[in-house]
Amino acid sequence: MKILITGSSGQLGSELRELFGESSGHELYFMDSKQLPLEQTMIIQDILGMYQPELIIHAAAYTAVDKAESEPQRADQVNHLASEEIAQYCRLHGAKLLAISTDYVFDGLSAEPLSEDAPVGPISVYGKTKLLGEAAIQKWAPEYLIIRTSWVYSTYGNNFVKTMIRLMTERDRISVVADQIGSPTYARDLATAIIHIIETGNWKNGIFNFSNEGEISWYDFAVAIRDLKGLDCTINAIPTADYPTAAARPKYSLLDKTKIKDSFGVEVPYWKDSLVAMLGRM
Repeated sequence: MKILITGSSGQLGSELRELFGESSGHELYFMDSKQLPLEQTMIIQDILGMYQPELIIHAAAYTAVDKAESEPQRADQVNHLASEEIAQYCRLHGAKLLAISTDYVFDGLSAEPLSEDAPVGPISVYGKTKLLGEAAIQKWAPEYLIIRTSWVYSTYGNNFVKTMIRLMTERDRISVVADQIGSPTYARDLATAIIHIIETGNWKNGIFNFSNEGEISWYDFAVAIRDLKGLDCTINAIPTADYPTAAARPKYSLLDKTKIKDSFGVEVPYWKDSLVAMLGRM
C-alpha cells in the first residue's frame, strides 16, 4: 500500500518511521514541514497528487499551545484548513485518512474518563482549531479514522519528560502542576497501535481514543521521572492558578480507551511501564 505520513520529523512521525522500517511491504512517503508546508493550503492537494497515496497518516499539527493564542490564524491554517484540504484530496482520490487529534477538544470539566461521545468544548485556540480539523475530516473524507491522544512524549523531539530531566538536573527544586489529571502517551505505543490497525485491515470510520493506561497528574508524572532517573530534586505540587499560561488547559482529560481496544484489539500499556521503556531507549 502507498502510505504518506505527514509530520515525519515530529515525535509520532519519527516513531512511525522507525517502526515501519525497511521491510514493511508498503511504499512509504515521510513528509516534513518543508516537503509539505501545511500553512500553504493552496498547494497541499497538488503535492499529495504527486505521490498518490492510498492511505494518509496525518500526524502533523501546530502544537505550540500557548503560541497559538497569539497566532490563531496560523494555528487554524495548519490544524483546520490543511486537514480540510487533505480530507478533500481523500474524497477525490479514494484514499483513507488516519488523523491525530487531541484531548484539548474537551473543556476539562468532566469527573470521569472521557469517551469518544463525550461533549466537546475546547478552551484554547489550539483545541478549537483541532476540533475544526476533526469536523472537516468527518465532512469530507469518506474513510476516516481520528485518534485523540494526550500528553505525548518520546525519545524524539521536545516534550515534558525531557524538559523535566533537564530541569531536575539543573535545579535543586522545581514546581509542577498537580491539579490537571489525565494520562501520558508514549508516542511509540501510539505508533505501534496505528501500524496494528493498518495491518489488520479492519478499517472502521470514527473517532477513537488512545493514551496509556492509568490516571495521574503532571506532578505524579514528574515524580516518577525523577525517581526512575535517580535524580535528587525536590518537586513541589502546585495548583494551575500558580502557573499561569497563555492558553488554558483542560483540568481533567483522561481518555477512555475501551472503543479502540474492542474495535481493533489494540493493546494499551500502563503509563509507568511505557515511561520505563522510553527512558531505557534514551
